[in-house]
This record gives sequence, structure tokens and C-alpha cells, in this order.
Amino acid sequence: MDFRETEEQLALRKAVAELGRRYGHEYTAPRARNREPLTELWNETGKAGFIGLNLPEQYGGGGAGMYELAIVGEELNAAGCGLLMMVVSPAINGTIISRFGTDEQKDRWLPGIASGEIIMAFGVTEPDAGSNTHKITTTARRDGSDWLLSGRKYYVSGVDHAQAILIVARTEDQKTGKLKPALFAFPTDTPGFEYNAIDMDVVMPDKQFMLYMDDVRLPADALIGDEDAALAQLFAGLNPERIMAAAGSIGMGRYAMDKAVAYANERAVWGGKPIGTHQGISHPLAKAKVELELAKLMMQKAASLYDSGDDMGAGESANMAKYAAAEASIAAVDQAVQTHGGNGLAHEYGLGNLLIGARVARIAPVSREMILNFVAQFSLGLPKSY
Repeated sequence: MDFRETEEQLALRKAVAELGRRYGHEYTAPRARNREPLTELWNETGKAGFIGLNLPEQYGGGGAGMYELAIVGEELNAAGCGLLMMVVSPAINGTIISRFGTDEQKDRWLPGIASGEIIMAFGVTEPDAGSNTHKITTTARRDGSDWLLSGRKYYVSGVDHAQAILIVARTEDQKTGKLKPALFAFPTDTPGFEYNAIDMDVVMPDKQFMLYMDDVRLPADALIGDEDAALAQLFAGLNPERIMAAAGSIGMGRYAMDKAVAYANERAVWGGKPIGTHQGISHPLAKAKVELELAKLMMQKAASLYDSGDDMGAGESANMAKYAAAEASIAAVDQAVQTHGGNGLAHEYGLGNLLIGARVARIAPVSREMILNFVAQFSLGLPKSY
């Protein structure tokens, strides 16, 4: 086991960090306030080959793994300009299609996802089911060779600037009559597919949407992979989601810590010494640093296990990493704001909005309580509690 990154990984980290610094908080903040996507940054990230790093080279991807994609997510967030749709388009949808799609589906979707020219949103959560895939009511029924898709989804990110979407639905088993999960990918301009933005207090570039589907007609090849293995296919995309969510939280925590440390070294009160000389400032920042590094180690473990093909091992580590990174990021942001005092809430210091932004990671893409349920059941062997 080697904890040192390769020369290629270090070069990637440096290149992404440089790209992020050219944009940063000054670029992101006004767009977040206006709920505008980070289009210029997304396009440049795609042209640099960073968006599809985890996808096969034959489809225009980088042929690397989740470890490398997580580096991109972490470094952009550490620069103050994270791209939420990287968690969704290449990590979740790109992974599912590259692993389970037909050759025709891979040819259709993967090159655009890899280059960033196609952003594919992802709809799983429902108003009544939450993230409980066993209670999903969005259904697809056959009509000749086509499918008719009906249902509702909510808290779906970035639909307004996505060219396509992957929807988790359920189909009826012809033998048993029971509903079983199925995944469908289709363009967002498909007739009958509608969406409305949800009014959110979180200040971020990507809007959240409610989706409406009433007998949306889809061709037979919209069904991704094997109809009888859709649940396994879905879960194969959730480990990358958790790894990328952890990378984003770690990057956000690093961004806050960099701001706090710079301020603590410069700000002088009570006799002219920098406030960082006081243990009341230095110890909480040191603690936050320790917690971020511990979370990062678990995220790197999860990415390494996933890239090695160990889906089960990656599942445990990815959930733990997502939990730890969210908690560490929240603590780091909170302490960075406290270090700044009143300035921590002033727009020019770029921290105030992160108080809510970091907190989102306790809820999405999976709540910390569901992660604790997972750990209790699968890691500790305790009875299922839900």
C-alpha cells in the first residue's frame, strides 16, 4: 500500500488546481447568486479532458478511474468553483452506461458525457419515497416496442442545462405482476417531459427541479442495460456518487481552511500579534485539518477499491468517506467563519454561503442517517432497522 500519488496524479492535481485558480470564488459567487450554471468553467474543464477521466478511452474518456475524477472534484472545490454536475453526469450516469449499456447506448451517450458536450442529469428521489428505491412509484409500461414513462421526481440537479437525463423507474414483471427497478436515458427535450425549479435557500449555481412525466413515450433502446438487473446497475453508480460527494466536501473544507489560515496569519489584535498565535484559534483549525485529512484517506481508499473492481469493499468505504467528509467540511467551514469573526459573513471573504453549502452534504446525495443504517447493518452485522 503506497500513500504517495503517482507523478501523473500529482500532475493532474496541479493542472486542475491551476484551472480552478483562474476562476475561483470571484467567478462562482455572482453566478451562484443568479442561479446561473458555470458554463465557461464546465466547457474548459471538458476541453482539458478532465470531465470524462473515468470513462473508457474508446469513447473519448481518459481511461483512468474514480481516483482521478475525485482529484478533479476535490481541486475545483478547493479553488472555490466546484462543478456539481461532475458528480452526476460522468460519475453516476457515465459509470452506469459504460458498465451496463449496450454498444449502441455507449456510442450514443459516452462521447458527449466524456467531453462535457452532453450533461446528463439523474432522477431517483421522489416526493413520497425519498431515496427509498423500493418505494419508487415512477413506472414504465410497454406500448408496442416503446415505453410509456409516468411519475414524479424531485431534487434533480441541473435539468435546465442538461441535454439528457437518466431516470430510475419501475416496470411490471410480466410473470409475477410485481414492480421492479429499471433505468431509462433520454433527451430532456422529449415531448411530455416537464420540469419546474424548486425555490431553494441554498445559494448555488445549479438549480433543483421537480420533474413531471405523464406517458412520456420512449423508444425501446432508452432502457439501459438489463431490465432484470437494474437495481444492481443503479447501486454501481452510487459508489462513484458518494466518492465524488466526499471529494467535493473535502475540497470545500480545504477552501475554507485556506481562507482561515491566511486570515489568522494576517489579522492582528491585542498587542499586534497575529490571532493565529492564540490556541483558541490555532487548536480548532488544527483539529479541522486532522479531520479533513482522515476523511480524505477514506475517500482515497474508497476510490482505490472501486477502481480495483471491489464493489462491495468500495461500498462500505464510499459511504464512510461521504459521512466523514461531510462532517469534516461542516466543521472546517464553521471554524473558518469563527476565525474571521464578523468578516466571516461578509461577501468579500467568500465564506458565508458555505455555511449552508457545506451542510447540504449531510443530507445529499444520501443522508448521514442512511449511511449509519448501512454501517450498522453491513459493517457491524446489526439487524436491519428500517
